[in-house]
Amino acid sequence: MKKNGKSIQMALALLAVGTLLLNGCSAAKPAEKKSIRIGVTLYRGEDAFINNIRSSLEEKAKEYEQQTGIKVNLEIMDPKGNQNTQNSQVDRFLSLEYDAICVNMVDRSAASYVINKAMDAGTPVVFFNREPVEEDMKRWEHLYYVGEDARESAVLQGELLVDAYQENPGSLDLNGDGTVGYVMLEGERSHQDSLIRTEWSVQTMRDGDIPLEKLTGGSANWDRSQAAALMEQWIRQFGDAIEVVIGNNDEMALGAAEALERAGDTRGVKVVGIDGTPQGIEGLKSGKLYGTVQCDSDEYAEVIFEIAASEALGQNVQEKVELEEGTYYQCSQKALTVADLP
Repeated sequence: MKKNGKSIQMALALLAVGTLLLNGCSAAKPAEKKSIRIGVTLYRGEDAFINNIRSSLEEKAKEYEQQTGIKVNLEIMDPKGNQNTQNSQVDRFLSLEYDAICVNMVDRSAASYVINKAMDAGTPVVFFNREPVEEDMKRWEHLYYVGEDARESAVLQGELLVDAYQENPGSLDLNGDGTVGYVMLEGERSHQDSLIRTEWSVQTMRDGDIPLEKLTGGSANWDRSQAAALMEQWIRQFGDAIEVVIGNNDEMALGAAEALERAGDTRGVKVVGIDGTPQGIEGLKSGKLYGTVQCDSDEYAEVIFEIAASEALGQNVQEKVELEEGTYYQCSQKALTVADLP
């Protein structure tokens, strides 16, 4: 019986060692994921530029599935400009244990809520288009931001008008009085891109020796109809003194152009925007817009998705995407007039 007891003990010991070895191998080589879940919440889905990114993200997810064989569950939600609704959407993604979330903040100052929740859940976050403050972005290594350089956008926009003025001052100074009267259509007052675009487009024009006179400006919150309403009011107030319209985005620029058209203005007021949306490009072709600054929505979506997918699979993001400070990616931009279109 003693001998049998020792044999049993030895067998149990060998079994335990084998189990440990198997567990060790399993830890070293985790099973590869067959699917990933990525949640996306937009600030406002009806925004033209954001809607383009949404469509591109859906295309990227399909391409990724075809290329890798990994199924992508991409859920995109629209809080319709309500931060509390967006917080609830983030909570839902985290409670369902999504592998990564992508957030286009309604209110960038509320990013700490999203970050706190994501850090507690251990879920990576890709912010895009609306940049959280630097202090928030430094809190965790699994936070990312994809956007465009707002100052570059504004400088390119201003240079479009500087080039036109240098070629022919009368193309901007329509009444020949030696000054160029302009109106400014701004995005949300609290949006960092709006503030920067407003400042640097004008500064670039002044640096280019355009003799500017600001007639008025106002916030149309990136919205075409709000911009049109403001422009109609300004046309009644300033009339032919308006010679240039600067829009922080294409939608507001198009709203202003439509208001000028309805007013029967045929003087050739130069209207410029930013984003290079399909609607903006059509505006160039039709002559409603003089210029825009195009940010590549396909590149935008590709980088957002690549970061999220890499994190979802536990891959090294730095090997997939070249990031500034390990956190930031700025998309490429280019200035366009109708002459630049194919």
